[in-house]
Amino acid sequence: MRHVPVKLGPLALLFAVIAICLTTLAVLTWSTALADGRLAARYAETVAERYALEREGQTLLRDAAAGDRGAFSKANDGTYETVLSRGDARLSIRLAADGRVLLWRHTMEWTEDTSLGTLWPGLGG
Repeated sequence: MRHVPVKLGPLALLFAVIAICLTTLAVLTWSTALADGRLAARYAETVAERYALEREGQTLLRDAAAGDRGAFSKANDGTYETVLSRGDARLSIRLAADGRVLLWRHTMEWTEDTSLGTLWPGLGG
């Protein structure tokens, strides 16, 4: 009985390439999961700020319907307005003299990130 040797050169090379590919995909998956977690945490903070402003605005609206407009300032056109702030979020409320809501607008403070410099000045610049 004759023993035939098995050549492992091409097979070992294939396994090495597969191991490198799987390691690369695992590192990419891990870094993407971390980035998604950070983004989800920032979104949760933003939503919490917005809902806290919404709750505070609804409380002011309830008080204004009961006749207490102390938190509102009277504008020249006879409307009542106020701006609530929490973090970077703002809620602007404007009421008519009869109590109708004329404006209920959520806005966020935005600051341009210039840490990378000007990448492309645009067509006009």
